[in-house]
Amino acid sequence: MSEFLIPYALFLAKTVTWVVALLAIVIVVFGLARSAREHAGPERLDVRNLNRRYEHLADAVRGEILDEAQRKALDKTRKEEAKSRDKLAKKGQTPDKPRLYVLRFQGDLQASAVDSLREEISAVLQIARADRDEVLLQLDSEGGMVHGYGLAASQLARLRAAGIRLTVAVDKVAASGGYLMACVAERVLAAPFAIVGSIGVVAQLPNFHRLLQRLDVDYELHTAGDYKRTLTMFGENTDAGREKFRVELEETHTLFKRFVSEYRPQLDIERVATGEHWFGSQALELKLVDRLQTSDDYLLERLKDADLFGLSFRRRQPLVQRLSESLVKLGVGLRRSVEEAALPRWH
Repeated sequence: MSEFLIPYALFLAKTVTWVVALLAIVIVVFGLARSAREHAGPERLDVRNLNRRYEHLADAVRGEILDEAQRKALDKTRKEEAKSRDKLAKKGQTPDKPRLYVLRFQGDLQASAVDSLREEISAVLQIARADRDEVLLQLDSEGGMVHGYGLAASQLARLRAAGIRLTVAVDKVAASGGYLMACVAERVLAAPFAIVGSIGVVAQLPNFHRLLQRLDVDYELHTAGDYKRTLTMFGENTDAGREKFRVELEETHTLFKRFVSEYRPQLDIERVATGEHWFGSQALELKLVDRLQTSDDYLLERLKDADLFGLSFRRRQPLVQRLSESLVKLGVGLRRSVEEAALPRWH
């Protein structure tokens, strides 16, 4: 019997040893990962050198189209340029190029990207040189909540107040609250078919009062103050409540027009503040934008005379929040697909 027990005991001892070793490795790896996360913190600002990025893109193409002699000649030229820069650096004569900081704002209904925008701008304001450096904001937004986009526009106004040149590039859309942000810039660029404008205010809500009446459901709403609640989804709305609601919309529209006029006095505000939107080429004629150009072309244009840096502030989010945001984005994507089906398109 012992002849069977001894091999079994040895096998069991090896198995236990392997399991313990694996557990130890898992614990160490988990500890190192946790330590790295804690050291990195819950948030970080990523900074990319865009000059190098564009250079790498160009090198990838050159590697395929240049022959060996041309590549050697290019390498020789680069080495000579590097030596020249090193000599100037030793003499303290390094060329002091202006810096272009590139930010991106991807809008949604709540203007939730403003949380990252405010951090990015706070970082830029601490290092940017007034009247020398510039910020380029790549803006894509259909607009949304008044208070959210009001805060986003106020963040951009901080740059103007500090003397930092601000350029906004609209490659796709800057409408309503999106244009509220864009108009703060000293210069607004737009792609020829980008959607621009929609200087207006809209509010809508369903009312289920008659349905509840048919179902014999009572709904009570108690307020202190005549206009604490003007319109409601479940109660009976009054003409006085509707009128007050319209007045509030008009007041918001007036503030919108006043804000746009302050930053773009060249506009015929009554002509463009009708709630309409225009394509980029039309917006140029109306002076809503200053130049027809994509953000890509503008960056390539500045590549030779400026140091380009892309800034992106990231905040770690809980898994549940990331999953919920993914579901929201899926819903928004489906809604946009339905809406875009009705947009003009090429045939």
